[in-house]
Amino acid sequence: MMIFAEDTLTFEQLADIVQQVMTGVGASLGIFFLTLLFSLPLGMLIAFGRMSRFKPLSLIVKLYISIVRGTPLMLQLLVVFFGPYYLFRIPTTPDYRFYAVIIGFSLNYAAYFAEIYRAGIQAVPKGQHEACEILGYSRAQKFFKVVFPQMMKNILPAITNEVITLVKDTSLAFAIAYTEMFTVAKQVAAAKSTIVPLFVAGLFYYVFNFLVAFIMERIEKKMNYFR
Repeated sequence: MMIFAEDTLTFEQLADIVQQVMTGVGASLGIFFLTLLFSLPLGMLIAFGRMSRFKPLSLIVKLYISIVRGTPLMLQLLVVFFGPYYLFRIPTTPDYRFYAVIIGFSLNYAAYFAEIYRAGIQAVPKGQHEACEILGYSRAQKFFKVVFPQMMKNILPAITNEVITLVKDTSLAFAIAYTEMFTVAKQVAAAKSTIVPLFVAGLFYYVFNFLVAFIMERIEKKMNYFR
């Protein structure tokens, strides 16, 4: 059991703790940005598959979304990491640990984004679609010029919630022993016998989420011209 230090930390000790914890920030930010880079467009493709009139495809995508949303992200990371070897006897390299984190996070968040996209697309009034047909728009023109802008405005609050959750979920990379900021904070806390590193990590998550919420709010205000 961890024994917390009773002595007050000096400024130098606190600075050293902060510096050590911050060594894991790059890994956490990498998970965050790469997950968004892959999951946002992948989620759109999954949403199209979910809404497809081709029933087998729609059912397969629906099953995928159900499995991803119905099981813990930590379990999914373990499956992605250990699956290639235990299922197919494919040996993995040490570098695969990072790839497994990005694959697991991207597949998980793509499923959530897909449902958000689907709800946003279906929320566009039917009259908008009919107006596009009257104007002779192609399906691509209708989507990118009419449906997509309105969809984005409708789903921004939900997207913001998922992005904020992603910031906190980056800590789950510890499940497959990938060292990110929270893992470093726990290691420093154990080595220094103090809870301060965990508070430092918590402060980082809060500040980063505050910035994310601020940026998304600004974007949402810029899209108010649809009102």
